[in-house]
Amino acid sequence: MSLPIVALVGRPNVGKSTIFNRIIKSRVAIVEDEPGVTRDRIYSKAEWMGHEFILIDTGGITLDSGEIDEQIKAQAEIAIDEADVIVMLGDVTNHLTSMDETIAKMLYRTKKPVILAVNKADNPEQRNDIYDFYSLGFGDPIPVSGSHGTGVGDLLDTIVAQFGDKANQHEDDAIRFSVIGRPNVGKSSLVNAILGEQRVIVADMEGTTRDAIDTSFNHNGQKYTIVDTAGIRRRGKVYEKTEKYSVLRAVSAIENSDITLLVLDASTGIREQDKHVAGYAHDAGRGVIIVVNKWDLPEKDSSSMKDFEDTIRREFQYLDYAPIIFVSAKTGKRVPDILNLVDKVYHNQNRRIQSSVLNDLLLEATRITPTPLVNGKRLRIYYMTQVATNPPTFIVFVNDPELLHFSYKRFLINQLRQNFDFTGTPIKILARKRK
Repeated sequence: MSLPIVALVGRPNVGKSTIFNRIIKSRVAIVEDEPGVTRDRIYSKAEWMGHEFILIDTGGITLDSGEIDEQIKAQAEIAIDEADVIVMLGDVTNHLTSMDETIAKMLYRTKKPVILAVNKADNPEQRNDIYDFYSLGFGDPIPVSGSHGTGVGDLLDTIVAQFGDKANQHEDDAIRFSVIGRPNVGKSSLVNAILGEQRVIVADMEGTTRDAIDTSFNHNGQKYTIVDTAGIRRRGKVYEKTEKYSVLRAVSAIENSDITLLVLDASTGIREQDKHVAGYAHDAGRGVIIVVNKWDLPEKDSSSMKDFEDTIRREFQYLDYAPIIFVSAKTGKRVPDILNLVDKVYHNQNRRIQSSVLNDLLLEATRITPTPLVNGKRLRIYYMTQVATNPPTFIVFVNDPELLHFSYKRFLINQLRQNFDFTGTPIKILARKRK
């Protein structure tokens, strides 16, 4: 299932970041009284009444001509372009402004659902001051208070009512893998090389991303679907000015796939944007394969591959489970091996371990490294069982979940990896109190 995308837009200092933090129930966006603090789009997964969606916080849109103002406007335009639902936020304390009217005209052209919310309606008197906003033509304005949470539930009810059926229907027996990475790392060339090797394309079908195509094909009797994030530059300079749009595209693709191919450029090395995109794949719990493309370009010696791999492991420590493959989409070298890795990772994602075997492992692990003592109280682990796959998820029943520190959880994950092949997939361990 692909997650719907909701964008928060409006002029500066209307409280978009406060509403964003309120909805995701975390202080992710920076909140300041100074206009223009949020300069980049911020993304987070949110949930309301069983409905999950991706929420985007954008910088305030202005008509100023400074370079930063232009970049903020470009970021907001990209978020609007990608969104399924747009929430325009106004500020009741400043009433309706000409900038609100200008933004509304921009949103009319999108032909997308627009929900109007008026923030800072902290008391009944202020909630009566929202009537000016009816003139924007987006129906009944929803009075909200980001600081107190008033009206946010009504806003969320209205948002999820717009989703409809966003499930992306696809064949259950097809392995879906996405190709993600910052612009110009060779994603298009790699997709073409993978498909060119097979020459058995079955069907092209519209994907969840606006102008990408999900391509289904067969190889050795297995069905695959590439969730392609390549070839997405549009509207000329808006997309050429910034690389950050690739993050949203990657989020959509990751959520709609089983495995992600994180493509790096061997000729330019690792950049901060690579780590930004990779973090979403890891957080989503999808399988990850690191593909170093353009390996034909750099000058190499006998240690070049090992040195580059060491750099990847150092820069992407949280992806220590991801296999690394060095390829050249241009020459085709090692490209056929990618599907072999996809098969292996998919198999590992869906691996199930019997509870009896897990508890034998647990007994041996606690003998090697006894459970920690926290504030005079020792963690006791009674039982371990697997409750899910893709990613493999395990529950340990303990005397007190607060005593299972991250470091010991990491130890248990390492024990699982040493005893079973979970290459390419994250592992989750959840603690539950034994009743």
